[in-house]
Formats: sequence, C-alpha cells, structure tokens
Amino acid sequence: MKTRILKALLLVLCISGTCPVLAQFNLKKAISGAAKTVQAATLTDEQMAEYVKEYIDWMDEHNQVCADDNPYTIRLKKLTEGLTDADGIPLNFKVYYVIDVNAFACADGSIRVFSSLMDIMTDEELLGVIGHEIGHIAHRDSKKGFRTALLTSALKDGISSKGGKAAALTESQLGDLGEALVNARYSQKQERDADDYGYEFLKKCGKNPWAMALSFQKLKSLQEEAGAQGSSKLNQLFSTHPDLDTRIQRMEERATADGIEKPENKMPEE
Repeated sequence: MKTRILKALLLVLCISGTCPVLAQFNLKKAISGAAKTVQAATLTDEQMAEYVKEYIDWMDEHNQVCADDNPYTIRLKKLTEGLTDADGIPLNFKVYYVIDVNAFACADGSIRVFSSLMDIMTDEELLGVIGHEIGHIAHRDSKKGFRTALLTSALKDGISSKGGKAAALTESQLGDLGEALVNARYSQKQERDADDYGYEFLKKCGKNPWAMALSFQKLKSLQEEAGAQGSSKLNQLFSTHPDLDTRIQRMEERATADGIEKPENKMPEE
C-alpha cells in the first residue's frame, strides 16, 4: 500500500506502456474576453443550467477523459453500477487521466474521478468519496456553490443574455469558475448532511456504507503521510469541517448500529 501511495504522489503511475503521459489537471487557459453588460444576479434557473453544461463540457474538453475501454473507466463503471439518480438528478461518471489526487461533482450530476486518486484508493474508499459527492448533488449544495462561483468569480464582470439565453463564457471565465469550485468549502452542516446522505444512498443502492468511514480513514492517512505541506491539496476531497476523526467515528458507529459487516478493504488485483 505504501508503495502505491508513494508512486501516486511521485506522479509516475501509468496503466500500460502505451499510455500517454499524465497531465496536470487543467483548470484555466486564460484568454481575454469582452466585459459583459448584464449583472449576474439576474441569472435564471434555465441560464444556470446552461452554464453548468458549458462548464462541464469545457472541463471534459480540456482534460484527458479516459476512453470507454480504458481500465480506469471499466473499473469506475463497475464500481458505480446502480448509482443512477440522486433525488431526481441523473448521475454520470468519467475518469480524468491526470496527476492530481482529487474528484469533484457538478450540479447537473456529473462526477469526475481522477486517475491518480483511483491509483491509491480501494473500491470501497472510492465509493465513500463518490457517496459524499452525491450527497452534495442531492442537497443542491453543488448548485448553490456553482451559482456563488458565478456571482463572485467567473462572472464578476457580469453576463449578457439575449432572448433569455445565457451568453457564452470566455475560457478565462471558465477557468476562474473552475478554480472557485475546486477551492470551494461547504459549511459544517452541509458536510455532515452530505455524509449522511452518502451513507443512506450507498446502502439503498446495495453498496456497503462502511465505504464512508473507510474513505475518511484513507484521507486521514494520506494527510499524515503528506504532512502539513501536502494536506491543503488533499483537503480538496473533503472539507475539514467537521474534522475527520469525528466523521470517521459517526460513520463507523452508524454502520455498526445497523449491523453491517465491515468489508475487506483491499486494492483491486492488477
């Protein structure tokens, strides 16, 4: 396990000799854009939906998405089988072949898992990350965060619209938006509620909800190995509020009270 983690942190993992070199996660390709004329506060839900789609399309275009026959994609598809809907929001999953150890969710139900995260997490640990992210989607935290990012970062110059259709964002604005979303922090209540939703969601879908506690345990061990300097990047996976020890304890006690057997937590065979 330590060898796997070391390899991932050194950014030299590759699933086959023919794989392209891992790229840095692309959040920003800045270009100048004309100032917009209408204030972003006038955004409608329909315009919001358009911007969410534009954003995730841009992210998929500017980061290497693993193909359907890629081992990473095959593993994620098998892992997320049956995870199709979160309170009326359809879910979709893709893997970014990048060196960063992370994952993120978008308001439209798009969940993107990074290959380097998959390199150092077991299936159960990955399920915990995914369950937590689905909790934020279901509770509309991702939507609220997206709107806040639009108002305060990517669209700080305002937006324009014509006939009710949202104006296209420049690449600079899309990059700013991505940075704001990746660095976003949720409240303590939002984090706790996302944990609880993820637990119940996994359980309802036939997955072992011990995954929630196991994912927090892995994050804690990664933080300890990386030290203070590396912990800020790892914290992007989960907010630090409430603290990981509390979250681990809550999820462990819940699974134990439900009489659910703790799963064997091993890396998949290569």
